[in-house]
Amino acid sequence: MTESGVRIDGNSLRLPGRVRVRFMRTLRLPETGTHELPPGLGEFPVRRVEDYADTVPAEWLACGGVMLPVYLREAMWLSFAGTSEPAALQVGVGKVCAVSGRPWSSRLTRDPQNYVVLPRQPWLDGINSGKGKVRQFVAVPLGLGATVEGQVTGEEVWGGLQLQSFPLDDAELAVWREAEHRRTQQRREMTAPTGGFGAAFPMAAPPAPGAAPAPAGAPSGRSRGAAAMGLGVGGSMRQEVYRDDRPLEAWAKRPAGRVFVHLVTPPEWRRITGEAPPPSPIDRAAYTRAGLPWFDYYDQDATDLAPTDTLGSVRPVGDWLGADHEPWQQPAPHQVKPLGDAPGKPVEDGDW
Repeated sequence: MTESGVRIDGNSLRLPGRVRVRFMRTLRLPETGTHELPPGLGEFPVRRVEDYADTVPAEWLACGGVMLPVYLREAMWLSFAGTSEPAALQVGVGKVCAVSGRPWSSRLTRDPQNYVVLPRQPWLDGINSGKGKVRQFVAVPLGLGATVEGQVTGEEVWGGLQLQSFPLDDAELAVWREAEHRRTQQRREMTAPTGGFGAAFPMAAPPAPGAAPAPAGAPSGRSRGAAAMGLGVGGSMRQEVYRDDRPLEAWAKRPAGRVFVHLVTPPEWRRITGEAPPPSPIDRAAYTRAGLPWFDYYDQDATDLAPTDTLGSVRPVGDWLGADHEPWQQPAPHQVKPLGDAPGKPVEDGDW
């Protein structure tokens, strides 16, 4: 076992290159139609696998990494808010790239692009389906064939999520830091006190999904072995996966850090950790009836990646688990909000 360069900070993962990833609970979308970005309903709790060596499956220890609890058919999205320097982040679902649909790789590729660019990509809610859309990440047990991994590779071996970060190479990073230093100086000059009227207020950045003030009592935020879970897909939503506008040579040749994220059922989470799992997700119709926000994000300067044949043919989990009986209530127009973008112990990495 070796250190992966990854640490847990609260329920966030910190990867080398100043990358921050949070796993957000959210509302599951209907599997038909195209929808706005769903809100965040709080973070999934995240724990190091090695801290539970006596209760986790042996194969989890071999992989190392972290774990989090998910309910059957629960949806999630990944938040990258707080990432402070440019990074290329690979996201795997059962070691299938969620951006390109290709097998997991230790190298970045451009044709097709197999990573998202941070902090330009503020979040990722599902697999890339092109044309400004993604298909929502939805948890499903291994063994049914419903995961992205099962449909793309024909077998379900890995499950979970895999993350791998690449910083800019040294020369490019030095140039970026110098430019960022100049921008910081300019912002300070613009916000300096002016003639007795007090300091000018810096213009606030657009809030991330879920960051808008919510009514009292509203949810916060914008999400292997017999108990192992993987990720299939649910409904479609409007969300771009942005094309990298840097040359591939601008990035480091080797990853700075990687982590395997195991997904476990709530009963097994309680058995392994002794902790109570989070409550079952809120009913989406109740959320909408309460008048709470959904989100619409648009970036006119970015270029969306094209769809891939591999990911385009992935079928929703409802084809295995049956019809979605949860009632759907379309949010009212006023509920759709437009949007503009302390280290813990190191996480061990293993053989995967």
